[in-house]
Amino acid sequence: MTKNDIIRIIKHVFEKNPKASIIVDEIKSLAKEISGTVKIMNFCGTHEWTISHYGLRTLMPENVELIAGPGCPVCITPGYYVDLLIELSMNGYTIHTYGDAYKLPGTRIKGIRSLYEAHAMGGKVNVVYSFLDAVKHALRDKSGKHVFFAVGFETTIPTTAYPLLAGSVPDNMFILHAYRLTPPVMRYLLENRPDIRLDGVIAPGHVSSIIGANAWSFLPRDYGVPVVVSGFEPIDVLLSIKYILEMRIKDKPSLINEYTRVVKPEGNIQAKKAIEKVYEARTAYWRAIGYIPDSGAYPRREYRDKDLVSVLGIEEKPGSREHLPGCRCPDVVLGAAKPTDCPLFLKRCTPENPYGPCMVSSEGTCRIWAENIPFLNLD
Repeated sequence: MTKNDIIRIIKHVFEKNPKASIIVDEIKSLAKEISGTVKIMNFCGTHEWTISHYGLRTLMPENVELIAGPGCPVCITPGYYVDLLIELSMNGYTIHTYGDAYKLPGTRIKGIRSLYEAHAMGGKVNVVYSFLDAVKHALRDKSGKHVFFAVGFETTIPTTAYPLLAGSVPDNMFILHAYRLTPPVMRYLLENRPDIRLDGVIAPGHVSSIIGANAWSFLPRDYGVPVVVSGFEPIDVLLSIKYILEMRIKDKPSLINEYTRVVKPEGNIQAKKAIEKVYEARTAYWRAIGYIPDSGAYPRREYRDKDLVSVLGIEEKPGSREHLPGCRCPDVVLGAAKPTDCPLFLKRCTPENPYGPCMVSSEGTCRIWAENIPFLNLD
């Protein structure tokens, strides 16, 4: 991929929507009014894909830095969950997982490290598109024991909440709940990681379609950080950057919902009610980050007969190798390092053979950079 190829693709974006070039000029003009560097975190992995794929970093002024955040649910899923599921897959259970968690590494350096490897070694592992797919498999195999690996943020939690509410989960199906809640992690970063300076946040559009734009109002109110709930087209992201710079200049941090075509202030009320009926927020472990209060969605008592951890009577406990040797995913997830700062990036760790969790999912920053490296501004 040559520089001319990159210019041609970016030009195509601008021709599709001529307003994009106008917004870029406005961003450059606004940046001149700001002394020092403005660090804007795009929380969502899909936003990082848009920024990387369309070369938006190459369009930014020198003092506007776009950093990726912890918005990849697979990347922050504890490795000890994978270890448990590997063992179960080798002992009669059928494990159902989304494709982006199929190669997620556990905590083992030697032996079977992922469900992908477990499947290759004879383990019962099935890749599904949804929880309902997993349910159909369990109904067809009534004599077997099945486990669904429930990974995700608020966007995917309703997919298990509704069937649990309806009582339509078969007797032989259990759920390993690895759900995490997003606003608490932003509060955690601002209160516990002063080394990670944030001058603005581009909030996730998909998550916000469930929890609502107002769920992010604590950022400007409590921490003075401008926040924009953004869509995923290049122009959505450019507008979000522009709005954040305007708020910085005026010194009036607030919440702006740029993604009004999808996100409502209150979110999806029905989905939120279903989540609240089935799940409760509790302290949870985030891989590469640590324990975060009220950040895990765990089933309430009346639904724990379908919760794998409760049924097996095991304790959720991170392993000693949650952070794999040499891997810089803990820094990449928090925006404290770029993928290219990791000595394993595109060497030992590649999309075909991921070593760290950030290279596994299509929403992982390392995976995104690896697949879009010609479009990145690596200076």
